[in-house]
Amino acid sequence: MQYDPIKNVIGDVAKKALFLRKFFYWLLGVLFLRTWYVKRALNELLAGKQGTFQLFDAGSGFGQYSYYIAKHFPGARIHAIDVKEDYIADCSQFFPAAGITAVHFGVEDLTMPTHTDRFDFILSVDVMEHIAEDELVFRNFHAAMKKGGRLLIHTPSNLGGSDVHQEGDKSFVEEHARDGYSVEDITAKLQRAGFTVLYTRYSYGPAGTLAWRLVVKYPLLMVNASKAFFVVLPFYYLATLWFSLTLMWIDFHSANSTGTGLLVAAEKR
Repeated sequence: MQYDPIKNVIGDVAKKALFLRKFFYWLLGVLFLRTWYVKRALNELLAGKQGTFQLFDAGSGFGQYSYYIAKHFPGARIHAIDVKEDYIADCSQFFPAAGITAVHFGVEDLTMPTHTDRFDFILSVDVMEHIAEDELVFRNFHAAMKKGGRLLIHTPSNLGGSDVHQEGDKSFVEEHARDGYSVEDITAKLQRAGFTVLYTRYSYGPAGTLAWRLVVKYPLLMVNASKAFFVVLPFYYLATLWFSLTLMWIDFHSANSTGTGLLVAAEKR
């Protein structure tokens, strides 16, 4: 599945004007259930933060989470990085144009030990499944964090993450280094890196997984087959979005005992 090229086509349209970029961020926040979970966790973990604090957006992508944090947590001083130079160059232009000066963007490789005792909070959303040397990255996160700092990770789980349901299935997103984590696996790896795990929670339970297929997977499969389907997408969403959003709301307000996504919070003590 050629996932990134399709994302980039949509992202390229959003680059054309500030209002389009802001609408793009809003759309990502509505259509991707993981964003609902991540924002709620950020609000919980950053509640009561006094004064300025240093935050590392580790794998910032289009910059939507840095944008949200800068808007909702004025004390945040954000260092946002990605390995994709075009993403970083684009965000470096958009954020100052949008009047946001508390975010600095850079091209960095998370497997390189670049920072020491610098950050109060590290955010990594759907990044670790792309990196084979995950324990090295966790150790780098620990070294980069101040004592008492917190880490928030969202990643596919091993319970159908990447739309893999049994051994031998092909990942929906080809560039994944792993299909997903079990709770036990990611907990053990974070503990070996020196972290204390605060909690693990499943996202994308049964209702959320069905919504993801309706909102993300099936539209992307259509567009991947032919770009002509871009014309059909508005009508597709008009017919299905109300049902999908209802499923997402149910999932978000449920205590999922399983899920295809995994949210993990940890602390350096």
